[in-house]
Amino acid sequence: MSKTILITGSTDGIGKLAATQFATNGHVVYLHGRNADKLAATISEIKTISQNKQVHGFIADFSDLNSVHAMILQIQNEVPKLDVLINNAGIFKSPISKSKDDIDIRFAVNYFAPYILTQQLIPLLEKSTQPRIVNLSSAAQSPVSLNALVGQEEITTQAAYAQSKLALTMWNTYLAMTYKNITSIAVNPGSLLNTKMANEAYGQHWSPADKGANILYDLAITEAYIKNSGAYFDNDKGDEKGHFSNAHPDATNQEKIQQLITTTDTFLASL
Repeated sequence: MSKTILITGSTDGIGKLAATQFATNGHVVYLHGRNADKLAATISEIKTISQNKQVHGFIADFSDLNSVHAMILQIQNEVPKLDVLINNAGIFKSPISKSKDDIDIRFAVNYFAPYILTQQLIPLLEKSTQPRIVNLSSAAQSPVSLNALVGQEEITTQAAYAQSKLALTMWNTYLAMTYKNITSIAVNPGSLLNTKMANEAYGQHWSPADKGANILYDLAITEAYIKNSGAYFDNDKGDEKGHFSNAHPDATNQEKIQQLITTTDTFLASL
């Protein structure tokens, strides 16, 4: 049965590869990118490869939360329902360190943007019979400084990236607890996959990008994962495919999760 799937950050890397897989298998796919020309080219390429005309796209700069809100309005107007939302867009290295809202750009793109997007698209997901959210975490996870989160503390690029990914993983736990009818899974798709982000950050890779794309595809639509809401899948744990594992302890710490969500909501309300 065809599903309607939205993948953020899908004009290159594992997002693009996964989108191609979904389209090839007959699903309705919505891409997201920052650059209009690149997005149009990617849509055209995937349509040609998959022979599927149901490939569409939305433009938003996730470092600009106003741009995220504009994209949400477009989605709400154009997409009748969503079966799967894959929060894949992410950033590590960047020529600028701060977003337009004066927070570290890694927190903006990796955490706040998917947080806002997902919360506003819950009604569309709830129209699906088996809705799923897949949140792209990372092996890099470290305790979240709430001051750094809201731009009141300067931290390093590596620290901001690792904290943003733990924040996303903690929020995934919250989603699973709050929306019992939606399967929400956090995933480390694999460390140092052969993607633009990993190669720019570290100048090397350990595994092919397909490894990450394949697990996104599986977690998004395979029946076997429907009961794993709130879990963390670590794709570093196996060769071709990993397994569910423990994330950082804070990912399931109810007190810290509540502090994170309260701080997040308070900050977003102030913008």
